[in-house]
Amino acid sequence: MDQFNKRHETIISAGIDIGTSTTKLIISRFSLMNVAGTTHVPRIEIVDKEILYKSPVFRTPLLDASTIDTQGVERIVRSQYAEAGVTPSQIETGAVIITGETATKHNASEMIHHLSHEAGDFLVATAGPDLEGIIAAKGSGAYDFSAKSGKVIANIDIGGGTANMAVYKDKKLLGTCTMHIGGRLIEFQNGRVYSISSPVERLLAEQGWRLQVGDPADSPAVHQVTEFMADSLARIVSRDVTLADHVLLLGHTPSWQDDVDAIVFSGGVSECMYQHELGQVQVAEYDDIGVRLAEALKHNNRLQSFEWLEPVETVRATVLGAGTQTTEISGATIQVAPHELPLKNIPIYQHDFMFDLQKGLDLFDSAISEAIALYDSTREGQNFALYISNLPYMGFRDIQTLSQAIIRLMEKRPDPAQPIILIIQSDHAKVIGQTLVAMNVQQSVICVDQINVETGDYIDIGKALDSGVVPVVVKTLTFHTS
Repeated sequence: MDQFNKRHETIISAGIDIGTSTTKLIISRFSLMNVAGTTHVPRIEIVDKEILYKSPVFRTPLLDASTIDTQGVERIVRSQYAEAGVTPSQIETGAVIITGETATKHNASEMIHHLSHEAGDFLVATAGPDLEGIIAAKGSGAYDFSAKSGKVIANIDIGGGTANMAVYKDKKLLGTCTMHIGGRLIEFQNGRVYSISSPVERLLAEQGWRLQVGDPADSPAVHQVTEFMADSLARIVSRDVTLADHVLLLGHTPSWQDDVDAIVFSGGVSECMYQHELGQVQVAEYDDIGVRLAEALKHNNRLQSFEWLEPVETVRATVLGAGTQTTEISGATIQVAPHELPLKNIPIYQHDFMFDLQKGLDLFDSAISEAIALYDSTREGQNFALYISNLPYMGFRDIQTLSQAIIRLMEKRPDPAQPIILIIQSDHAKVIGQTLVAMNVQQSVICVDQINVETGDYIDIGKALDSGVVPVVVKTLTFHTS
């Protein structure tokens, strides 16, 4: 284990946030160290995170209302990499997050695929309001506040097109919710209404308010819309959803059960409240309802009934979370096939052995069948990672019995030649992986441990580092209330 005697190893992370209004980037350096004693199994952890570079806040380039300017975004990223003095080949972890209304553009998925290839060898590229809310909560400080205070804290990240809520207690996610509330949902030009988003048009129709393109920017209906947004947001935080609020809901209703004690606002609209970026170089300029929405939120009586906590970051919360909070480090005792890495967007299926090997094996067949039905129902060969939790103490013969079952069941997959990807809750990854290889398994084996996931999560596994560990990004896209 000589490679673990080295005290430090560093890796470079990029966070890129392409939002409805703005695009920004950060470059960070993580320091890794073996935190276990010399006589213990090595445990490599991220012990320090240093932000090397923060980009200006750019206006997100669009070709038209429904098309992202892919080349424009790429130019921003390349120019900022050059400013930071890094190349894509140096980026080993991090996230490209496409957020808010931008995620609905018709070429969003094409742009994400292109950018994740151009921006670095190992970057998660994903869209999704729930995930965005989680990442923003970590970047704003709300996630840490929830542990220090013991309170139920709702982070409300409001950008140009959406308000993404993530509720935490003691760093445990209690639920999420997303609304069509954002600064660019009504835009102005030369003192007149320039554009009205579809959700706002539906709200105007339902409420019987009159507003159309060309009307004065100070039309009464503009004030009515921002006041309604603030009222509706307050009701959502309180889980007091009315029929009128559904026009602004994007997806599911609030999925937390606990009463919220404190709220944290992040995102571009919160920058209008706190002005953290005052004096910073800004490329983006706005002429929309963002400032008015911020005022409506600040003066809303129901929102004032919650404790307000000032965010650590406002407009940069999501990019900070994406660049510094998405990465975990695997256990040191792992077995990987280096030529198969990196792997991206691998769905997780959890099988709980309930500390009883025989009971777990009895249910193994049905578990794998369910995983195939869940992730590859059309039998097109979508691979998945099997998360094995709560294994009992196992001797050598037990490890062999488990490994034989894994080999047999992985042949059931529609494309059995795909790598066998295992995540082991306990530190059995190396012994199980090596046993599979010794049994002349036909597939490549990627077997990692000490990563916490569950069914419905997705992971990216990066290339093995010098210390033998791998960086892993866990993307929680579905949630269960506690």
